[in-house]
Amino acid sequence: MTEPPASLQGHYAGAASRAAAYAVDVAVSTTVFSVGAAAATYLLRLVAGIDVDVDRGHAGWAVGYVAWLAVYYGYGWAATGRSVGGALLGLRVTARDGGPLDVRRALVRVVAFPVSFATAGVGFLGILFGRERRALHDVIAGTAVVYDWEARTPRPWLAGSPRGAAHRPPP
Repeated sequence: MTEPPASLQGHYAGAASRAAAYAVDVAVSTTVFSVGAAAATYLLRLVAGIDVDVDRGHAGWAVGYVAWLAVYYGYGWAATGRSVGGALLGLRVTARDGGPLDVRRALVRVVAFPVSFATAGVGFLGILFGRERRALHDVIAGTAVVYDWEARTPRPWLAGSPRGAAHRPPP
């Protein structure tokens, strides 16, 4: 039986980690947009006397939300290779060769990201079945998602280390 690696750092990120990071990103980006929209409507009403009805589903709000998502993901990926969810789960978007993500690749990934959804989810199958765990938008942009920090902490007391008791963390 082969022992799992002591660290997953640099390994391709799996579907569960990426889905969890995406769920965090959806929650964070939607919350920030909603708070920003509420603040904008309040200020418009207060300063200019313009009453904007957010509940009517104007196309402008949808366009604004899509633009916000492009900024949210694009800036995070271009600046650090991470979104908020990716940072919380220890994921980093890199160039396919493992190098840092440049602005051009980050922008291409932002534009290609909806393509994975538009294919009725088929664009995500590469994460499940591909050797490099790359979705369609990763292939288009020439990117990969990897674990960036110690995703698995070695615990010698679980591996039957004779010094295991000395290495246990305090309760």
